[in-house]
Amino acid sequence: MPCPSCASEVRALVFPAFLNHLESTSAEAILDETEASCFYHPAKKATVACESCGRFICALCEVELEGSRLCPQCLESGKRKGKLTSLEGSRTLYNSLALVLAVVPIFTVSLTLIAAPIALFICLYYRNAPRSLVRPGRWKWWLALILSTLQIVGWVFFFVHLANAPHKPHHNAPGQTHQAPIHSKG
Repeated sequence: MPCPSCASEVRALVFPAFLNHLESTSAEAILDETEASCFYHPAKKATVACESCGRFICALCEVELEGSRLCPQCLESGKRKGKLTSLEGSRTLYNSLALVLAVVPIFTVSLTLIAAPIALFICLYYRNAPRSLVRPGRWKWWLALILSTLQIVGWVFFFVHLANAPHKPHHNAPGQTHQAPIHSKG
């Protein structure tokens, strides 16, 4: 087929892996000199082209993210530049944070007055937030919820008891007598 601009003959070689989706994740060795090799592993057969830079990559190097197939270098570059929004570099583990806020202040009781409501808020507000990639279970969440609730209930009882306690008259030091106030008539 001739080129529409210069009329020279155009010869296109189709990249075979482009037509077939590879299901396996192991990289195949190159069997024929006409096969394309991986940019990062020259002895391995390329299966796809990176959709960002166009480099041929093997099944070991291919990373599928946001519907695109990327090479490791483009993945790292996108992460560094903040272009890959779905790639998480870190994750806040709110259940662990709430548990720390509920347990550590127990040793200094007055800090529980501040930390317990914060731990309870974190438990309730972030209960559906993504947790660790390794599913540790929800025991940290439940323990933090129970401890922070018990601490708040304890403080409520303390303040209610303090408010309802009868006020005792001021006692004199031992050996002193109580003197009645002197009222003058006049």
